[in-house]
Amino acid sequence: MQKKVRIIVDSASDMAATRPELTVLPMTVAFGGEEYLDGVTLTHTAFYEKLVESDALPTTSQLTPHAFEQAFRAALEAGEEPLAVTLSSRLSGTHESALLAARACGAPVRVVDSATVCVGERILVEYALRLLDEGLDAAAIAEALEQKKRDIRLIALLDTLEYLMRGGRIPRAVGFVGGVLSIKPVIAIEDGKIEMLCRARGSRNSNNLLSEQIRQCGGVDFSMPYALGYTGVSDALLQKYIRDSAALWEGQADALPYHPVGATIGTHAGPGAIAVAFFHR
Repeated sequence: MQKKVRIIVDSASDMAATRPELTVLPMTVAFGGEEYLDGVTLTHTAFYEKLVESDALPTTSQLTPHAFEQAFRAALEAGEEPLAVTLSSRLSGTHESALLAARACGAPVRVVDSATVCVGERILVEYALRLLDEGLDAAAIAEALEQKKRDIRLIALLDTLEYLMRGGRIPRAVGFVGGVLSIKPVIAIEDGKIEMLCRARGSRNSNNLLSEQIRQCGGVDFSMPYALGYTGVSDALLQKYIRDSAALWEGQADALPYHPVGATIGTHAGPGAIAVAFFHR
């Protein structure tokens, strides 16, 4: 009899454990001396309210090997096959923590580096759940994820350079000039890390550039999971983008799944960012 599969993912995927086969491990978010569990003791809305009000940027901590080991051992004791999917190893040490925990268990545990984050990681996990429903075991699912993760594209548009500037990711002068000129960068996760693709002036030009980047990489494979994301307490900018880019979706999707983006990316993107994650054709 084939064992059940337990899929374990970090909260950088911005997922909730809405299925019994799925475990979401919360990362830690710290504002000054106060620590919170991402999505558990700190909602996404509360996070962005604190982000806007705080003078200092919050910090996020990688998951520990102990957190993963507890989840792995609980699955093994329940007679399940553990399969962990983590955010990109080039953005966090969380993947290494999962590997250390897997070795400590002394039993088969699969660990997949998603090579992406937030809605990109989410759609890879959604694909894993689809394969689970088809009856694949943990080894087969892990192998399929390793192959298909290469086809994932995560492209995002930032509404402001302020948080990249505050986090030291860009020089203050660049951030100041960008704010004055209303520069909005389009970024992507490439080879597991954040890359700047292009910059636009004004929201309409930036929305057009985001859509053009989606077309350039082959467009969306609508037979696979896809998702949109937004940062902040309002999805208004995302809804505007959906209207502006209707040609991408018309006749392909009855409804577009979209989700709030949490602390891991929100800390650096700031409110008002939008993201699109998909498997390219």
